[in-house]
Amino acid sequence: MNRAVPEVGQTAPEFTARNQHGQRVTRASLRGRPAVLIFYPWAFSGICTGELCALRDGLAQFHAVSARVLAISCDPMFALRAFAQAENLTFDLLADHWPHGRIAQDYGVFDEEAGVARRGSFVLDAEGTVTWSVLTGIGEARSISEHLRALTPV
Repeated sequence: MNRAVPEVGQTAPEFTARNQHGQRVTRASLRGRPAVLIFYPWAFSGICTGELCALRDGLAQFHAVSARVLAISCDPMFALRAFAQAENLTFDLLADHWPHGRIAQDYGVFDEEAGVARRGSFVLDAEGTVTWSVLTGIGEARSISEHLRALTPV
């Protein structure tokens, strides 16, 4: 069952997942630098591939502000490894596969009918506090430039 979407100013929910290389990644391990969590429904699908390739192409801009980028889906680790290799994605792709969709549920973005993460993005500060978020429909791509603006102080 979905929890409420974390609001700006709240501490982001903890999580533990494996990336496409089988390495354990936790929300606590992100402390000390900003992070961008990008939930997406399916590896290898048109819109998701477009979004993640846009992230890949803009990754240097995220690194310029010391941000870590993590993309999270309910796909299994081996599918994410194949996806990363096919699209040359060098940032972490986290497998929210088992327990199925637990991280997406904790962030309030799990689609229980489809069994996938909805499109939700969360920018966290160095302490793990949500500073910005956006939710879009499954068929609606997000603007990666908006994510960058959310990381840049005004």
